Amino acid sequence: MPPPSPALIAENRRARFEYHIEEQFEAGMVLAGWEVKAIRAGQVQLTDGYVVIRDGELYLIGCRINALRSASTHVVPEADRTKKLLMKKDEIRRLIGKVEQRGFTLVPLNLHYKNGLVKAQIALAKGKAQHDKRETEKARDWEREKGRLMRHKVSTKA
Repeated sequence: MPPPSPALIAENRRARFEYHIEEQFEAGMVLAGWEVKAIRAGQVQLTDGYVVIRDGELYLIGCRINALRSASTHVVPEADRTKKLLMKKDEIRRLIGKVEQRGFTLVPLNLHYKNGLVKAQIALAKGKAQHDKRETEKARDWEREKGRLMRHKVSTKA
C-alpha cells in the first residue's frame, strides 16, 4: 500500500510561473493555535509569500492567515505574522550557501498536512526572464488547445 499523499492546504501557482524551480524542500512551521484553526478552515493565502534567512534561520514572510471570527478574545491575531520554518541545521547551511553565492532565492510552493502537522514546501529557485514566462504561457496554451482538439476529435468519431 503506497503512503498517503499529503493533503494540500494552499498552493502558490505563481511561483512555478515566475521562477525556475531547482530543488524542493519540506519544512515544518511554528504556528499559533488560532493560525492552525484558521488553516483548517481554509483561511490561508500563499501567493505573496517568500522565504528569508535571518541569523541562520528561515522565516516565511507574506503568507496571509486570516483569523476566524471566533478567535480567542485574549489573543490579538496578526494576519501577516512572520512564521519561522523548521529544517535541519545542515540543510539550512546548504541553502544559505546557494542563496548567497549563486543568486538563488527561496520561494514557498505550498502548504500541506503531513501526519497531522502543517508543513511548507519551499523551493530553491531562480527568477525567469520575460521571454521565459512567455514560453511557459505558450506551452500551457498549446497543451490546453491540444486537449480541446483531442476531445473534439473523439466526440466526432463517436
